[in-house]
Amino acid sequence: MEQEKNLIENAAVKIIVSGRVQGVGYRYFIAKTASELDINGYAMNLYSGEVEIFAEGIKVLLEELVEKAKKGPLYAYVNKAEIDWLVFKNKYNNFEIR
Repeated sequence: MEQEKNLIENAAVKIIVSGRVQGVGYRYFIAKTASELDINGYAMNLYSGEVEIFAEGIKVLLEELVEKAKKGPLYAYVNKAEIDWLVFKNKYNNFEIR
């Protein structure tokens, strides 16, 4: 029963991704993936050249998004992904590109 609860547990995650992640469709890739997984939040470019992702939803689906964020789309190159797990607050009702 505990394992079943973990599968539907809500969570939030903030990911800061660095590498070649701007100008290569990275945010659109994340937004498409998040929509397919029914995850809400946003992806935005940072002045540092990194991309910030904030996502909330079912934890097991967020884990899948994190794995895809570490790889990115075809022309991206991710050399680092900082992952911070946070408390689910239900702040977003869609996934947007900022």
